Amino acid sequence: MYEIYKSKLNLSVKINKTAKLNLEQQIASKIKTDSKSFFSYVNSKKKSFHQVGPIKDENGLVVSDNKEIAQKLNKYFGSVFSTETVSNIDESVSVFNGDVMQPLDTLEITETIVLNKLVNININKSQGPDTIHGRLLYELREELKKPLCIIYNKSLSSGNIPLDWKMADVIPIFKKGHKQNKENYRPVSLTSIVCKILETIIKDCVVSFLETNNLIDDSQHGFIKGKSCLSNLLDFFEILTKQIDQGKCVDVIFLDFSKAFDKVPHNKLRKKLRDHGIRGNIENWINGWLSGRQQRVVIEGEHSNWIPVTSGVPQGSVLGPVLFIIYINDINYQIKSKLNKFADDCKVMGEVSNLVDKDIIQHDLDELYNWSVKWQMPFNIEKCSIMHFGTKNPHFQYNIGNKILKESDEEKDLGVLIDPSLKFSK
Repeated sequence: MYEIYKSKLNLSVKINKTAKLNLEQQIASKIKTDSKSFFSYVNSKKKSFHQVGPIKDENGLVVSDNKEIAQKLNKYFGSVFSTETVSNIDESVSVFNGDVMQPLDTLEITETIVLNKLVNININKSQGPDTIHGRLLYELREELKKPLCIIYNKSLSSGNIPLDWKMADVIPIFKKGHKQNKENYRPVSLTSIVCKILETIIKDCVVSFLETNNLIDDSQHGFIKGKSCLSNLLDFFEILTKQIDQGKCVDVIFLDFSKAFDKVPHNKLRKKLRDHGIRGNIENWINGWLSGRQQRVVIEGEHSNWIPVTSGVPQGSVLGPVLFIIYINDINYQIKSKLNKFADDCKVMGEVSNLVDKDIIQHDLDELYNWSVKWQMPFNIEKCSIMHFGTKNPHFQYNIGNKILKESDEEKDLGVLIDPSLKFSK
């Protein structure tokens, strides 16, 4: 009996090794088209992961208990929400022409659409506070397509969103810096997968509408079909290197929003949606989905109390990124300089040879700052910086909100990347 067991064991080990090798070869062969799966697999093999905390509280004392850390982080995440004034909402740029375009005001969801989303659901995604896992939805897809279709259409037509769909478990993701600082964690929301399916259906409809009517400015490269961080980089470098090759000097200002996704004011966002032709049931549903939200921070099974979410679009949601790019779509409406956006990352570029060029860039920075104040999307000026390109660059100073921009520490490194012979005057 032992010999039979040993033989079976050796065979199973051999089969497992072969299957693992085939999987790794398959993932590696698709790295150009599916890099996400490659890096997910690599990360899953790491023996150590970043844990949350310990952190320092308001008094500088170190907190190491997970539940207390969750409370402190949730309090901090809630402190960055905007307090919106709804009595007088400013006019925004109306990119939607109602005379020649039909608004997006309704959507009919069919069982086929729901089934297609259930078939393609990612069963490895974490469940939300409602504890309904993606595996369950996938395995019962045939049984669930009809009831979910009814629920989705009812929710859209009435504008009512179940409370479970507005609850989020927030996972703190460490960014960089010191792990004891609360500011160095990014909140990522785990929400109901059932709701995410409906979000995906609405997002597909909204994105198709925006693309068909060419409503998103060409400067935006984030979350747009056919564009990416690569297209953003190529568009930027093509112009920059061309001007440098011609012996011109160029100044590039990198702008950073402060807690961008958490700051979006809901009523102002609704105004922007209408100015992009998103109205009727879809506008009402999005407004209902954003209002009355609650969140708690979860760390290794320990969780904080629930707090209300009064602004922002949830990081980790399906609709959030699309709503954000709609919100900042008109930021460069009065800008003369070249401006590139990738989601919330913006950079302004302009040729500089004299004071007139400098004044143009400064005027654009003033316009951007005024926009940020008007729409309650403040810049983190400490993280905004400038790079001067060109051997004869005059190194003009610029300011945002009366604060002088600092020069980037990476200026020399980026210069060598563009052209090893490029020299920077200091």
